[in-house]
Amino acid sequence: MSEVPEASPAMQALADGVVAGERRSLGRAITLIESHRADHQLQASELLSLLLPQSGNAIRLGITGPPGAGKSTFIEAFGLHLVEQGKRVAVLAIDPSSVRSGGSILGDKTRMEELSRNSAAFIRPSPSGGTLGGVARRTREAMLVCEAAGYDVVIIETVGVGQSETAVAAMVDMFLLLLSPGGGDELQGIKRGIMELADMVVVNKADGDLKPVAGRVAAEYKGALGLMRPSTPFWLPEVLICSSLEKTGMAEILEAILRHRQAFEEADALAERRAMQAREWLWGEIEESLVDAFRQDSEVAEHLASVEAEVAAGRMTPSVAARTLMAAFRGT
Repeated sequence: MSEVPEASPAMQALADGVVAGERRSLGRAITLIESHRADHQLQASELLSLLLPQSGNAIRLGITGPPGAGKSTFIEAFGLHLVEQGKRVAVLAIDPSSVRSGGSILGDKTRMEELSRNSAAFIRPSPSGGTLGGVARRTREAMLVCEAAGYDVVIIETVGVGQSETAVAAMVDMFLLLLSPGGGDELQGIKRGIMELADMVVVNKADGDLKPVAGRVAAEYKGALGLMRPSTPFWLPEVLICSSLEKTGMAEILEAILRHRQAFEEADALAERRAMQAREWLWGEIEESLVDAFRQDSEVAEHLASVEAEVAAGRMTPSVAARTLMAAFRGT
């Protein structure tokens, strides 16, 4: 194994700025991580090696929910509650990418205006970049940078579609499913797989005429969760209600999050979960790096168009085509 080269002065200075909590340095660091340029990726790897020892101390919270559940409004209300409790909070909001520009199109920062103005909060809307499930490829690394910058809670918001829930659940300590009471037959609208991922279910919009409805919906979900086998023997998923509009229920949600963390720490399971996630991250990076190398290979590029044409015309099966291209890639 080769030794890690000494850090460049520029990356050391940027790392020092991040650890000092400088918002400008934090933004620059995440922009560097998200860059697709090869030289930027090398710099980002160097930066992350410097920041890794300072990371790992935050509560990592993933939040998902169907459209209309009020995720951004909830995150703002909950984030403001965290700040009131003396916590520093970072929000990584994964937006669907614009097909033309590749940039974020939902603009979560503008939808969390009050929280974004708070000096104890940092909000970063990130384009998904078209990766699986709409989860930005570098979200994990951005999370580590936020932790190194001293944020106590890092919230990752999914777009609530596709397989992003599975991807985010694989990088956080706790996964929260946010629901709205006004969707009709709620239990039929949520996939069982997402329910099985949830460590907590929160029914939002428990205010006005919807408050009694929210209570009934919460009871339904509590019953449904009772029929599922819990993922761990030391934590049973909880169901709570809140109103992001009236900012009620936030204290109870924070208490449940802290109970969850305590349960995992007492069972020595938090470090084990993070170690498993790190191993999955490693193999995910290997797979993506191999695909990138495959697509950029000159021998593959020479044969790709003709092989794709054969597959499209039905003259070659995809499995044979894949083996043909892999042989070209390996030079065999």
